[in-house]
Amino acid sequence: MAVTQLPPMALSAVSDDGGATQGILRRQALRESAARTYARALPIVPVRARGMTVEGADGRRYLDCLSGAGALALGHNHPVVLDAIRAVLDSEAPLQVLDLATPVKDAFTDELFATLPPGLAARARVQFCGPAGTDAVEAALKLVRIATGRDGLLAFSGAYHGMTAGALAASGGASAAGVTRLPFPYDYRCPFGVDGERGAELSARWAETLLDDPKGGVPDPAGMILEPVQGEGGVIPAPDGWLRRMREITAARSIPLIADEVQTGVGRTGAFWAVDHSGVVPDVMVLSKAIGGGLPLAVVVYREELDIWPPGAHAGTFRGNQLAMAAGTATLAYVRENHLSQRAAVVGRRMLERLRRFAAGRPQIGEVRGRGLMIGLELVAPETGPIAETGPIAETGPIAEAGAMAEAGQAGAVARVGPAARVGPVVDAAWEGVPGGATPYGASQSEVALDEVTPCEGAWPTGAEGEGARGALGGGVRQTPGGEASYAGVARTAAPPAAPALAAAVQQECLRRGLIVELGGRHNAVIRLLPPLTITDEQTEAVLDRLADALDAAIRTSGTRSGELPPTAAPFAPPSAGNRR
Repeated sequence: MAVTQLPPMALSAVSDDGGATQGILRRQALRESAARTYARALPIVPVRARGMTVEGADGRRYLDCLSGAGALALGHNHPVVLDAIRAVLDSEAPLQVLDLATPVKDAFTDELFATLPPGLAARARVQFCGPAGTDAVEAALKLVRIATGRDGLLAFSGAYHGMTAGALAASGGASAAGVTRLPFPYDYRCPFGVDGERGAELSARWAETLLDDPKGGVPDPAGMILEPVQGEGGVIPAPDGWLRRMREITAARSIPLIADEVQTGVGRTGAFWAVDHSGVVPDVMVLSKAIGGGLPLAVVVYREELDIWPPGAHAGTFRGNQLAMAAGTATLAYVRENHLSQRAAVVGRRMLERLRRFAAGRPQIGEVRGRGLMIGLELVAPETGPIAETGPIAETGPIAEAGAMAEAGQAGAVARVGPAARVGPVVDAAWEGVPGGATPYGASQSEVALDEVTPCEGAWPTGAEGEGARGALGGGVRQTPGGEASYAGVARTAAPPAAPALAAAVQQECLRRGLIVELGGRHNAVIRLLPPLTITDEQTEAVLDRLADALDAAIRTSGTRSGELPPTAAPFAPPSAGNRR
């Protein structure tokens, strides 16, 4: 499939030095709910968008790294999505059909099933839900409770599953009867005070022991729900071996395993679905955001053995959204045919490497972590004091006037950046048409490999999956600002306190530079990078350079800098010659 470059956007006729923008924002503040979120931190009024570029009512352009909270996997108004939507409109097909069968729905289901883990796709059922991920979570919880006859639920600290009652009850920070909260492997702030492998092992052992303890006080669980990468919780990837262990524990006790892939799905983590990294086949998958191509769509996919709920057990007026299904089919096919999940693995690895080099010698960046194009930087208040001022972050090439937008994480402390397409000219070429075997986005196909970005090479023995032992769980090294730290599983000193004030300052500095980020994370101090899958090398450079400049500026003015930066603590080094086109 050819990669189509969108034409340059004409400058907006609405350019009155912010007058129209301020008026619209003022009226929004007067009329809309106090529960609004993004609008408080992102005072822009988008009027048009193409690819990665969003233009505000004041004529200012931004590089959109929010990308509809991750729903715009291909960026704004991608041609394949627009063509799919126009085809439905031009056909005069009904736009909303409840749960009736249509050719559009049939094509979407075919494409969705083609991407699922084979062990699930071969015996799957799909329930179309109301058009938000939280409704699909509600459906999944209802499904397993009906199927098992049990009411309890196993969930994890730091989780986020949505804002409706049941989904919120399963999220971290909520107190709900019948929900048993288990420790999620969080290496940087391990609840057991140990590193990596040992911490994940203790987390798994805690879950197993609690379930088998007749006096453990755990209500009989109808299911276990988890995120393969906790997004709103601070971009915390679950080790592959730990996920396999959760699968083993739940399978041995006939507890359905629910994978919440609302944010991690459709190539985001470097595999089409995040569970693909570990080889785990869940009993239930909750899907939304990118599966609708930017339009509202949510489904729950599950093993046919669970399909015993009666007609009408879960319903919703807008579960037959034909435009979303057409846009979703086009998006799923485009990601699959153009190998964008592999591209996400390569770009994510490069971004992690660059950010870790930048973090070296900057103790305010406690940890850089992530998987694929879900990346987080946890900001802390180190005891070592402020660091010395550094020079400006040099641009590596001409970049159009731009900003970048990032999505909110849990509790307002994660700045998640997510760009989507090129700013400058782009070659219009198919995969095979790019010189040297490069992808349309700059990486050679030979560079694309999932194992390049697997954070945990080891694994637990996995009797439930029949894979046998694969060595120790998640051993190896972890990159820290000071270099690599051993995953020996030994006790270590506590991480420095989180720095939410610094995160807020970074947000403001990013805003001044046209790089719009949002804050979230369980400690209000993780900068989250969530780029759409179509990010180019040039856009990656622009986002990283602006982010680095904003970080240094915020650290300079936050009163937390002292000491000297080592020679390695330099601005982002330019990529190697083969990394850019």
